[in-house]
Amino acid sequence: MAKKIQATPMLDQLETGPWPSFVTGLKRLAKDNDMMVDLLGQLETSYETRKGYWKGGTVGVFGYGGGVIPRFTELKKDGKPVYPDAAEFHTLRIQPPAGMHYSSKLLRDMSDVWAKHGSGLIAFHGQSGDIMFQGITTANVQPAFDELNEMGFDMGGAGPALRTSMSCVGAARCEMSCYDEARALRTVINNNLDDMHRPALPYKFKFKFSGCPNDCVNAIQRSDMATIGTWRDNIQTNDVHAKAWVNKNGMEALVNQVVSMCPTKAISLKKIGEAAKGDGISTVAVNDTHCLEIDNHNCVRCMHCLNVLPGALLPGKDRGASILIGGKGVLKIGATMGTMVIPFMKLETDEDYEKLNELGRNVLDFFAENALEHERTGEMIDRIGLVNFLDGIGLEVDPNMIREPRNNPYFRGDDWDAEVEKWNERQAG
Repeated sequence: MAKKIQATPMLDQLETGPWPSFVTGLKRLAKDNDMMVDLLGQLETSYETRKGYWKGGTVGVFGYGGGVIPRFTELKKDGKPVYPDAAEFHTLRIQPPAGMHYSSKLLRDMSDVWAKHGSGLIAFHGQSGDIMFQGITTANVQPAFDELNEMGFDMGGAGPALRTSMSCVGAARCEMSCYDEARALRTVINNNLDDMHRPALPYKFKFKFSGCPNDCVNAIQRSDMATIGTWRDNIQTNDVHAKAWVNKNGMEALVNQVVSMCPTKAISLKKIGEAAKGDGISTVAVNDTHCLEIDNHNCVRCMHCLNVLPGALLPGKDRGASILIGGKGVLKIGATMGTMVIPFMKLETDEDYEKLNELGRNVLDFFAENALEHERTGEMIDRIGLVNFLDGIGLEVDPNMIREPRNNPYFRGDDWDAEVEKWNERQAG
């Protein structure tokens, strides 16, 4: 029988609001687990003193240099932990299946393993995609991983290493998918596992894979190399679905929610017969008299119209992916989104996916050799210049990267020494 849960008045306040609280879950686990009882005690103390009491250390499993996040308590009295059952509260990072596909039996089996060896607290998933098994002693780390490994799971990334990747559910059940996201993830990650399991990079590096520009795994903002599904022909249309939507929601809603919301004014409402014709024009009838005219050359793939009109508009048939490098929400240089380095790459054949893997390997190698300690890819590119980065990974500048010639980061018009001097002045200022 677990220890009695002590009074936690400050944590109790978090349960009084209108939304579900994590505290309720911790208390439920504490009914049968002494580690969670003491965790609540230490957490209550942290709220009272406004101070964290965890420190790191070195904990691992045989054959791996990363994947475990060590946490040891610093909350002690007379040299002994105030809450001994939570004195060690490590986290195992485990790689999830691509696209986050689980059977209910598998979820139950994983829960049983963690209830047996750890606290029972699991987070699906961390921002990098890991299954976060939170709360375990040093002695139990290896037995817990052995059982998870027997189920087919491998350790994820931690430290200055290649981190666990994420892909959206994509082609498994989404009509917007433009390539096989799970295949792309497994091709790239499986070929670079050594950099994940044995940290040897200047800092962390993340791959993410989204099947369309909706970017459901936040790849553009939160990964060093983002693979984003796209298309390069006309948007596909379906009159039946378009008419059904307008019949239900009305023409005013169509104008307000679709036509007026297009950021490049590529969509317009026309009378049938008056719509333009041409290679870059798509039309979809919304009733017996009117249609939407889509100027595909001005479409920036924001996905808004496709999301509002499900089935009526779909990505084109000539599908592939765009590759962006250097995104991260918080950097020393400020928040950045990924920079386009390949506007379009077909991803259909084994050769296509191997080219994606080769590009990822080239970027990783360049990052390993040229980045400074604790410097992410976006910061490295800002320091050395985009032109030098593209030269280093062997990529030619593609005109499709550029919106306004000679007013972009892909072009260097000054002498290199002058450009270096400008960079030095910016850093000094």
